[in-house]
Amino acid sequence: MLICVNTTAYLNFMYLCNHESIISQTGEYGKMDIEALMMRRINMPEIMAASVWASENVENKKTLWKLVLSDDRLTSVNALWILTHLDKSENAWIGSLRDMLIDKVLTENDVSIKRMLLQLLNRLQYDDGDIRTDFLDWCLSRINAECEPCTVRAYCIHIAFRMCRRYPELLCELEEYLEMLSMQVQSPGLMSARRNTLAAIGKIRKQKAYIDYD
Repeated sequence: MLICVNTTAYLNFMYLCNHESIISQTGEYGKMDIEALMMRRINMPEIMAASVWASENVENKKTLWKLVLSDDRLTSVNALWILTHLDKSENAWIGSLRDMLIDKVLTENDVSIKRMLLQLLNRLQYDDGDIRTDFLDWCLSRINAECEPCTVRAYCIHIAFRMCRRYPELLCELEEYLEMLSMQVQSPGLMSARRNTLAAIGKIRKQKAYIDYD
C-alpha cells in the first residue's frame, strides 16, 4: 500500500530536522533529528511524514521504538502515534515487538499510551505460541472494567477473541465476559465490538458443529 504524503507537509517536516541534515544530490534525506521532533506537539502531516521516514529502514524503526520507551511522556506518545500509522506491511516488524508491547501495556497507567499499545497489538495475529496467559487474563479483566476508556475495552475484546478463537473453553469464558457487559451502558464502539465478537464466536461454533457432523 502506497502512503501518499502532502509534498508541502513533507518539506515542512524536513525543515524541522537537524540543521546539519542535508539532501544529497541523489535526493536522499540525511539523518533526521527525530528526537527533537518527538519532544514537541506534532500534527497529522508530520505524523504521516515521520511514518514514511520510519518505513525507510529497520534502524529508523528501532530508533522510534527507543523513543517509545522514553521517560518523557510527550516523546513516548508521539513515537507511538507514528508507529500506529505505519503501513500494514510493517506488521511483521511490529510483531517482533510483541512481548515488549505486552510487557509495557501490562504496567502502563497512561490512558493514551495504553490505547496506542493495544492498537498496535490489535494489528497482530495470535498463533498458539503467541498466547500469553497474563496478557489474556489482563484483557479479559478489562472488558467489564468501567474505569477503563471504552476504546481500551473494545481493543481488549478484539485481542482476547484472537487469542481464544482456537480454544472452545476459552471462547466460553470470553462469552461470559461479553454477556456480563450487556448489563452495562455501552458506547457505540464498545457495543459494536461486543456484537461482532459474539457473532464471530457463533460462526466458529457453527463451523465446528459442521465438521463434527461430517
